[in-house]
Amino acid sequence: MSEDRVRTVRAGRRTVRVHRAGKVLFPADGDLEEYTKGDLVDYYRSAAPLMLPHLRGRPLMLERHPDGLGGPRFMQKNTPESYPDWITRAEVAKEGGTVCHTVCDDSATLLYLADQAAVTLHRWLSRAGSAERPDRMVFDLDPDGDDFEAVREAASLLGGLLGELKLPSGLMTTGSRGLHVIVPLNGRHDFDEVRAFARDVADTLAGAHPDKLTTAARKAGRGDRLYLDIARNAYAQTAVAPLTVRVRPGAPVATPIAWSQLEDPALHARRWTIADAVEQARSDPWDGVMSRGRALGPARRRLETLRTS
Repeated sequence: MSEDRVRTVRAGRRTVRVHRAGKVLFPADGDLEEYTKGDLVDYYRSAAPLMLPHLRGRPLMLERHPDGLGGPRFMQKNTPESYPDWITRAEVAKEGGTVCHTVCDDSATLLYLADQAAVTLHRWLSRAGSAERPDRMVFDLDPDGDDFEAVREAASLLGGLLGELKLPSGLMTTGSRGLHVIVPLNGRHDFDEVRAFARDVADTLAGAHPDKLTTAARKAGRGDRLYLDIARNAYAQTAVAPLTVRVRPGAPVATPIAWSQLEDPALHARRWTIADAVEQARSDPWDGVMSRGRALGPARRRLETLRTS
């Protein structure tokens, strides 16, 4: 495909123009495939039905890579005036003013963002209409190096603790080095409450396994222990969206998985790419978990009982 070729892609009621569809964003690397902007658009088109429920209504931070892997990166919060008026915006408060974020409510927006080389979508944990009250809590299990076995063990321990607290959770590869554990909330707690609870959960788990896990914010204090990162649970912080592409060789994808897949020896953070992530997600690995948001009050009482027993 010629790099300069312009494609038109139908998305619902709209048609999106894809410029320079043949431009290589992910060069071939050893056994890893080459992918173009056109491939990225095709992936997001197929992923849209599974991805949009995790995006609708949420302010986004866009990670743009106009020249692909190895080129400059632009982290975009404000929506440019040049974006079509049919793309949803969300104006949210920041210190000293507001920010007008892009919101991806439909497949046409998703494909337009792909044409803008917004390869990775980072979403808020709250929705624009209730920006101060998250309906997701995220634990980020991300090793300093590429020790996925430590991540696997930490996820198993965290999943066990959340189970004791009767909090449903979903597991997701990040497409980078680690895993995210995502807990659906009912949206009635503010970020301070959610962050404090996540901190208590992490401290409890690290206290029970001090040789393996830590909540030390400074790298110098962690040693070779895995850091339980709860920092994303704060106003205006973001986490990679389910099924978004990461800018790494081979175009890996942040992919939802079932807890039973944690024991698969073939599992790693970059297990799925734009070639096969949609097939994995179609198996419904979260089995409706994200539609059952919970209050934190009962879980906090259970956690206090565990910590004092």
